[in-house]
Amino acid sequence: MLTAKVANAVSATSVLVSASAANTAAATSAWIDVSAYEGFLVFTQAVGTITGTLDGIIQHATDGSGTGAATAAAFSTQVTTSNDAPNVQKAIVECNAIGSHVRYLGTVGTGPSIVGVTMLGTLKTVP
Repeated sequence: MLTAKVANAVSATSVLVSASAANTAAATSAWIDVSAYEGFLVFTQAVGTITGTLDGIIQHATDGSGTGAATAAAFSTQVTTSNDAPNVQKAIVECNAIGSHVRYLGTVGTGPSIVGVTMLGTLKTVP
């Protein structure tokens, strides 16, 4: 059960503002510092109408330049014209298992793809 205390502790961050991405570069977010979070991060990928395919992953790295970038999680299903509008998926990442920075990488097979990504997480508490 999601209690009021837990719900109020969750912070929401926009990773990729919803936009029509014509290519992979347009469907890739900046690196986000997640070192202040604990527990798990939940990413949601919301896809609207697309003309081809979209494969989304969450990458992690040791800094904001992408040093040592690797896949932390993948969204479960490739989004295509047959399962778009709306298609919302989640990916979960454990903070202790990743580097200090994350980003969304959406590989666009054929554009455009309308996509937006958010992150939910709990900030570390200071005793």
